[in-house]
Amino acid sequence: MPERLETWAQGLDAVVEVFGRIAAWTGLALVLVMAGNVVARYLFHIGSVATQELEWHLMAPLTLLCIAYTIKHDGHVRVDIFYSSLPETVRRAIDLFSALCALALAVLIVKISMPYVMQSYRIGEGSPDPGGLPYRWIIKAMIPAGFVLFGLQSLASVLRALKPFFGGQDGLKTASINAG
Repeated sequence: MPERLETWAQGLDAVVEVFGRIAAWTGLALVLVMAGNVVARYLFHIGSVATQELEWHLMAPLTLLCIAYTIKHDGHVRVDIFYSSLPETVRRAIDLFSALCALALAVLIVKISMPYVMQSYRIGEGSPDPGGLPYRWIIKAMIPAGFVLFGLQSLASVLRALKPFFGGQDGLKTASINAG
């Protein structure tokens, strides 16, 4: 059973890895668009509402789709004041509880954000600014998409946290920032 949990967790990790790497490339696109906007404005004294809006359209996938990727690679900040001094069974329970809370949060955000995205899609929402970008629903869709990935990564964490309860190897995280 523990091996099966790890196999499922690795499958979820693979999905997050693929989407995280794809979304990370929007960082390069964002830098190029911003540099192009600066050059156009200061050297050629021209500007475009569409390219300025494109900057934050690229920021949405970069931030929202990379949350799960960051967590997968332990790139997030963990403040550990008491955790490392707790007994192993308590740490396991904390890991399981926090992973379940993260999963519940992801499900809740996806559920709440879908009507928001669908309304934008139905009305054909675009930029209110002249020359702005159409299809505002695409950027709004990054909210549920990002939290679906976050949910998948949280589910992988739940599966790993369950492993020790079924006789598997300990999946406790050891990388943390000790604040005390």
